[in-house]
Amino acid sequence: MNKVWIVDDDSSIRWVLARALRAAGFEVSDFEDAESALHALEKDSPAALMTDIRMPGMSGLELAKQVHEKYSSTPCIVMTAHTDLDSALASYESGAFEYLPKPFDLDEAVRLVQRAVEPKEAQKSVEELPETDVEIIGEAPAMQEVFRAIGRLAKSHINVMVCGQSGTGKELVANALHQHSPRAKNPFVAINIAAIPAELLESELFGHEKGAFTGAQAQRKGRFEQADGGTLFLDEIGEMSADLQTRLLRVLSDKRFYRVGGRDLVSVDVRVLAATNRDLEKQVKEGHFREDLYHRLNVIRIDLPSLRERAEDIPLLAKRFLRTSADELQVDMKALSDDALQKMMAYDWPGNVRQLENMCRWITVMAPASTVSIEDLPKEILGSEVAPQSQDWESSLAKLVQQKLNMGQQEVLDELVKRFEAVVLRVALDHTGGHRQNAAKLLGWGRNTLTRKLKDLNFD
Repeated sequence: MNKVWIVDDDSSIRWVLARALRAAGFEVSDFEDAESALHALEKDSPAALMTDIRMPGMSGLELAKQVHEKYSSTPCIVMTAHTDLDSALASYESGAFEYLPKPFDLDEAVRLVQRAVEPKEAQKSVEELPETDVEIIGEAPAMQEVFRAIGRLAKSHINVMVCGQSGTGKELVANALHQHSPRAKNPFVAINIAAIPAELLESELFGHEKGAFTGAQAQRKGRFEQADGGTLFLDEIGEMSADLQTRLLRVLSDKRFYRVGGRDLVSVDVRVLAATNRDLEKQVKEGHFREDLYHRLNVIRIDLPSLRERAEDIPLLAKRFLRTSADELQVDMKALSDDALQKMMAYDWPGNVRQLENMCRWITVMAPASTVSIEDLPKEILGSEVAPQSQDWESSLAKLVQQKLNMGQQEVLDELVKRFEAVVLRVALDHTGGHRQNAAKLLGWGRNTLTRKLKDLNFD
């Protein structure tokens, strides 16, 4: 029987986890502090160890680090209520097998332990991460997956494809991948393929020799040479012409190229990160993007959620952007009223995080009072609400679906079903005064189904 140890100063967490793990067939021991667990490790060795980060005395991160250094065959799962990028990276830095954000689903916790104790090759963990000013905010489950991906890739030189709608923060993720990589001390060079005319893009990427074309009065190094030893971020890679796709593929394969008009081969060592808001798989099938280049770039893929898919992060993001805007303009920071915040969380945000950031700048300048009421929000936010007296909700739904399709959004049904269920749940719980069992009965669900829905929809 596999032994699992739980280290947490919260006895209720230890009890709940122990019960679930024992039901799954594990032999469980628990400790209320890290020192006791370390002392026990001198005599016994569990198949896996779970530890909270913040405890009296030694922290869970220090415990995980010592376990990794002294008992490397014991995978350590770090539990934390702080679900930001720094916490994820710190967990991997300590040598953790995985990190588990609180509050967590018991089934998910058990599955993670089962995966940790499976026989496998020794896990390569992140031993050291350089400090950086890059910070990505997000508590939503989809953002936790992004944080995990960045942490796992922290010691890698591998090419990565970052996918997501415009305004979701693809360059920010690319920058974080660079800053937390072995190339962090070398250049991070970004280029937006869509922003440069096709006839100039070759020179931008590979440079040119003097006299190579009209106006080339001196030799110029391209972005690949500028990024030598570091990272090159190719944004909107789906906009690249077929000819340049062929040349880029050769460079990625040989790590050598000629400048425009040049005769001497230039060798570079560059990690390439690419990003797109297009469906590249579809472009490959339609013959608009080279399949071999797609696979060369898409070694690892990170999918960024839209802001609508992580609406629970809007309060954190808005607070950050309002503070930044106030600092930039040297004025007092504005605060959002509860009504205004709820209205913002119900909005679709077609421009995603970038739109939210711009709206916070607008609020900082235009809102008259220090506390922003719902009437102070921009017209596009206020205009998104369906009039209460309107009973033709099916027509409104049809218009909403049409808007999303016109904007090129995908997986529209999944998003709308989640929003529909969230509204129904909220009304049912309000109707029952928060009594879950009664709400489940009214909706025709079992209590377990309602509990799962509450978690999936990130209800508090």
